[in-house]
Amino acid sequence: MSLRLRPLLPLLAVLFLAGCGGGNYTWGWHVVSPFDTRGLTNLEFLANGVYSTISVALVSIFFSVLLGLIFALPALSSNRTLAIISRIYVEFFRAVPMLVLILWVYYGVPVLTGLQLSVFFAGVIALALCDSAFEAEIFRAGLQSIEVGQREAADALGLSYMDKLRFIILPQAVRRVLPPLGNQFVYMLKASSLLSVIGYSELTRRANELVVVEYRPLEIYSLLVLEYLVLILIASWGVRTLERRLARSDRSAARI
Repeated sequence: MSLRLRPLLPLLAVLFLAGCGGGNYTWGWHVVSPFDTRGLTNLEFLANGVYSTISVALVSIFFSVLLGLIFALPALSSNRTLAIISRIYVEFFRAVPMLVLILWVYYGVPVLTGLQLSVFFAGVIALALCDSAFEAEIFRAGLQSIEVGQREAADALGLSYMDKLRFIILPQAVRRVLPPLGNQFVYMLKASSLLSVIGYSELTRRANELVVVEYRPLEIYSLLVLEYLVLILIASWGVRTLERRLARSDRSAARI
């Protein structure tokens, strides 16, 4: 398609969704219309799902970053046993499909331990474990990107391993890995939809419940697509803004 016609795609999509796309289907946007009493109630129901989606994504990304950093450090250690344990952890959780781990944590952990997990915490544990393997690789690459001269300078100052990590290496590495960490948050927003299979009432789950009640899958799932699109666009904009600010900060520091 010509580049000149691409800006018209959103307009064509709106016209199609508004019922101008032909066919015999009778659209019923009243089920999600803010100008209809029932539609407004449905929209409020879905809006609460947005809050649940963002909440579980934020908590999951926090723990995945923490776990990722914990398992990235041994990979760079001279201790071979710790490095092997770190590698096994990363490879295991990278290989297990996220949906399988969600089901295993929610249904398997109570059988093994007798501990009943809420859908929220089961989801957070599964998402954080899966994502932490990728975070560990991001941190490993960031830590390895620090120039050898920085480490040698820290050694010359007589800093301990922890002080070297705390004052020299980690501050620089964290700045370098922030953009990919932001991308992982975008990924986490989408992955949170998998929690609908264990009954967590996030966006997708609520859309499924509305479809059962209203029996308008096309309209409700179309709105669901738009909601995820808006969420991801906002998150992506935030990531790009962070990247630009970091780049400006680095340029300012270089000029000093």
